[in-house]
Amino acid sequence: MGKIIRMKQIVCGPLGLGVLVALVIVQSAFATPIIGVQTTSLAVGTFDGGLEANSHTDALDVELRASGPTDVQMLQNTIAPGGTYGWHSHPGPSIVVVQSGELTLYRAADPTCTPQVFGVGTGFVDQGGDVHVVRNEGSVDAVVYVTSIIPKGAGRRIDELDPGTCGF
Repeated sequence: MGKIIRMKQIVCGPLGLGVLVALVIVQSAFATPIIGVQTTSLAVGTFDGGLEANSHTDALDVELRASGPTDVQMLQNTIAPGGTYGWHSHPGPSIVVVQSGELTLYRAADPTCTPQVFGVGTGFVDQGGDVHVVRNEGSVDAVVYVTSIIPKGAGRRIDELDPGTCGF
């Protein structure tokens, strides 16, 4: 999927459209590639009225709410050693669980490029909207399951430019 460009006002006319098309082409040309990742879609479901779930017990409180038509996508990703998703973001949150191997997460907003490593049985929540890269810096395949909650019909991945914070 290409970069989503959000603009408050679009310049009309052939020149404005030409500039917009050029920006999209340049963005796509300089996006970092996905390398060594195999994705299997397990399920996609649409909730036209949005989502709402509330569960409160002595041990756990969970609240989930998505307003408006919402897609939930469940994926299995296998990332080879040295593999990378490239720099990207998402239009909504994703819950990531590591089944085997380990993943290293870097966030563009972190000027120190501090790695966050997630091994078997752990995971993280990508809140959506933040630019990041996930890599397999280990020596075995990493297998992860991802559940993404996004606006209906939206692509779940937005390619991003390398922010230059990590030097790889």
